Amino acid sequence: MKITFIGHGYVGLVTAAVFADLGNTVYVIGHNQDKIDNLNKGIIPIFEPGLSELVKKNVDNGRLFFTLDYSPFIAESNAVFIAVGTPTTKTGDANLSTVLEVAEKIGKNLEGYTVVATKSTVPTGTNKKIQKILQENKASGAEFDYASVPEFLREGSAISDTVNPDRIVIGTESKKAQEVLVKLHEPINAPVIITNFETAELIKYAANSFLAVKISYANAIAKLSESLGADALKVLEGIGMDKRIGSMFLSPGPGYGGSCFPKDVKALISISKDVDYQFALLQEVENINHQAKRDIVRKARKVLGDLKNRKIGILGLSFKPKTDDMRDAQSIDIISWLENDGAKIKAFDPEAKETAKAVMPNLDIVDDAYGVAKDADLLIVVTDWNDFKELDFNKIKSLMKSPNIIDSRNIYNPQDLQALGFNYMGVGR
Repeated sequence: MKITFIGHGYVGLVTAAVFADLGNTVYVIGHNQDKIDNLNKGIIPIFEPGLSELVKKNVDNGRLFFTLDYSPFIAESNAVFIAVGTPTTKTGDANLSTVLEVAEKIGKNLEGYTVVATKSTVPTGTNKKIQKILQENKASGAEFDYASVPEFLREGSAISDTVNPDRIVIGTESKKAQEVLVKLHEPINAPVIITNFETAELIKYAANSFLAVKISYANAIAKLSESLGADALKVLEGIGMDKRIGSMFLSPGPGYGGSCFPKDVKALISISKDVDYQFALLQEVENINHQAKRDIVRKARKVLGDLKNRKIGILGLSFKPKTDDMRDAQSIDIISWLENDGAKIKAFDPEAKETAKAVMPNLDIVDDAYGVAKDADLLIVVTDWNDFKELDFNKIKSLMKSPNIIDSRNIYNPQDLQALGFNYMGVGR
């Protein structure tokens, strides 16, 4: 097939590259000439394992193209996917301005028959609005059917999640659109859920919000365990062995961050308010998540007392390993609160130096973990990069002013570090 994606962020770029690799001709429409030029050279604007190689391979093989132009690519395509961002507004709603803007542009460029589908995460009811915009802007001879095809990829494993998803969700009122999209996804071995717009839209929000619930539950258990003298990791291991619960997303730490969970929880709360339902469970999930980050700063105060002019090293800035994404990264709030207490911060991240600088331009970001440790009164592990599990802690200790460490991801064995002379503090143990 010939396919067009509008948007070259994580969702658009990864999905476009995968579908090109499956043998389709794929066009990706962006809005920045420099990024488009780089993408056509195989240079990608984000860090995602394996993505640079996959993009370059399919660009070189003539299956993947990047452009600023809607014409003639929309007209030539069997299917067009909207994959632009829907960031959170100050009220917690999803900002749909870009989605609606590109829908109008797509409509004006439709010719013949096309399936138009949304991959962007949008509130229930949005797809009917987009369908209306397309209808109002299309030429008289053009025909289209519309669908909602939400994505479920995870940053850091996005290619694998696209090729081997847990499920494919197709929300459409059209049998013809269903057939086109099922055929397009045939090479991907996953169960397919066929449903209506509203159900497809809600599945995405419900899934991400449920995972956020599990993370916040783990942090609530960690908080309780610290007060009771229990080992939260053993508690969560014990309940995770129950097949009805499962162990994934039951790890305590500095809360959830990233481009999906914070945004989607807020959006589902907002969607619920629109129909006069107070989603108190998710409101408390947000409270616990905020508290989980605050608790890391409280631990720092417990270790050092007054933080004014104390030197604190931060290991990890991105919201999770295997990505350079700083959207709603836990490190942003933690560093801000530490600095408000007067602490002097140095930080290191294996991939997120440039993206972190864009968010925190005055942050002192050094070249390696040992630079963070030099003269530090305290080290705080914020992101659980594998690189940090292999550090030479004898060297770390020799560089630090005081051997204090807060392991917010519980990646170290407390006994091992205590035997080396560290004052160790984890989460929930």
